[in-house]
Amino acid sequence: MQSTTGPTPSTSSNPSKIRVLLAEDHTIVREGLMALLATRDDIEVVAQVANGRDAVARASELKPHVVVMDLNMPELNGIDATRAVREAVPETRVLILSMHSGEEYVRPVIRAGASGYLLKGSGLSDLVSAIRAVARDEAFFSPAIAKIMLQDSRRRGTQKSGRKARGSALTKREREVLQHVAEGKSSPEIAEHLGLSVKTVEGHRSRIMSKLEVRNVAGLVRYAIRVGLVSAD
Repeated sequence: MQSTTGPTPSTSSNPSKIRVLLAEDHTIVREGLMALLATRDDIEVVAQVANGRDAVARASELKPHVVVMDLNMPELNGIDATRAVREAVPETRVLILSMHSGEEYVRPVIRAGASGYLLKGSGLSDLVSAIRAVARDEAFFSPAIAKIMLQDSRRRGTQKSGRKARGSALTKREREVLQHVAEGKSSPEIAEHLGLSVKTVEGHRSRIMSKLEVRNVAGLVRYAIRVGLVSAD
């Protein structure tokens, strides 16, 4: 899906408002969120985008207070987009909005720098509360997500560090290649998109398969879906 950019703030924008960038690849969801947030006097949606790369670019340009980020984003997944936003604009906070509640989705994005994680089944009041909280530099998590984080914290406190989970050692470039593979792109297409040689892409693919201990593209796709790099839709 091509990027869709929304309104760019004018110089007359109210400085007291929380400036929000929406990053969601489903148009109907994105526009619905915009309409709902427009009813709040203290929140201003300054832009909307439909993929992870545009989320990073627009956040760098507009420097919003909060980026509401879908986890499953084309071009650049929500995990790496969150990390890139936090590196490019440290003062901007990222709120993840996702349908996934498994710890394999939650842990990586929190490590990437997200300030909050809200499930898509939540109500508008929860979304508004989450935006306001992360804008104040506070954390906000859906109850189910908070429970996972608490359990994870307890587990780490009572167990010695074991072998790294499969895939935890993937580099940023390897995650990019993996996402494109899972999206059905060929090696030449990936090479053109990332500005690499086909040989380099094939090398990345081989190392990814070795690290994840999978033998075929189907295994790569299953892993990418499981950890939220791509959607199963």
